[in-house]
Amino acid sequence: MDVASAILIVLGLALFESITSIDNAIINAEALQTMQPKARRWFLTWGILIAVFLVRGVLPWLIVWIMAPGIGPWEALTASLTGDPAALKAIQASSPVLLMGGGVFFIFLFCHWIFLAPKKIGLPVERLIARQGAWFYAVVSVVLTVIVWFTLKETPMLAFGAVVGSTAFFIVHGFKRYAEEQEERILSGDSHMSDIGKVLYLEVIDLTFSIDGVVGAFAFTLSVPLILIGNGIGAVVVRQLTFYGVDRIKKYVYLKNGAMYSVFVLGCVMLAHGFGNHVDEWVTPLATFLIVGYFFLKSLWQARKSCSRLG
Repeated sequence: MDVASAILIVLGLALFESITSIDNAIINAEALQTMQPKARRWFLTWGILIAVFLVRGVLPWLIVWIMAPGIGPWEALTASLTGDPAALKAIQASSPVLLMGGGVFFIFLFCHWIFLAPKKIGLPVERLIARQGAWFYAVVSVVLTVIVWFTLKETPMLAFGAVVGSTAFFIVHGFKRYAEEQEERILSGDSHMSDIGKVLYLEVIDLTFSIDGVVGAFAFTLSVPLILIGNGIGAVVVRQLTFYGVDRIKKYVYLKNGAMYSVFVLGCVMLAHGFGNHVDEWVTPLATFLIVGYFFLKSLWQARKSCSRLG
């Protein structure tokens, strides 16, 4: 991999991590408003070490290590840097199962958003599909059935990866729903949680929301060091967004749309890799930049239009 490709991948990872964590930044900012200044400073400074090194640092390394049992923990981390052929071969051999699971996870995530999640309508098709929300479970069930049918023709492990991806989606989705309920209780004053409890709560929420970015990182590259750098930069950006203020973040009303369409593209790329179809590494970051760029400009246009009306 040349330097230009590595830089493009890192920038794509940082952007994807940032936009998929917008909801996380909003929850953080709103919860911090109910905390004392000392607790806020601790979360915004020391909390970043937990977010970068313990969450976005450990998870990708752990995933590679588990999915490639033929290599040790150190080899899983350093394979891309040292060029160890045995370690790289083990990672490549196990990657289809990982990518299949990640692809299913992201396809389910996108389907849930476009069918059921509250959203700012960015494209006409979103309104049409949102009216058919009752079909979400039917659609994802059929999608999983079709994927498992074709993966069983390849190898049972691919089918297992697809099922693990669907299971991971519903587990993570359940935790996110719980986080939203807890946030409402904190903001309404019904929760008697201490500042320490709120900090711990935010760290757990950060872990839950980081899973999207970590899983999606493998659509960009299998290089653990590049994932650590890109996701680490994204985590820092999320903390800056939290500090920037929830009202300013919410002005970019279509960024969530850009994040979810990027998720869909990444899911398709991961499924393609899982089935053995090669997709160049530059395709994923370029698609992310184009999709997010479009919805960012759309958000700016909408914000200026709203300001002109008020003026």
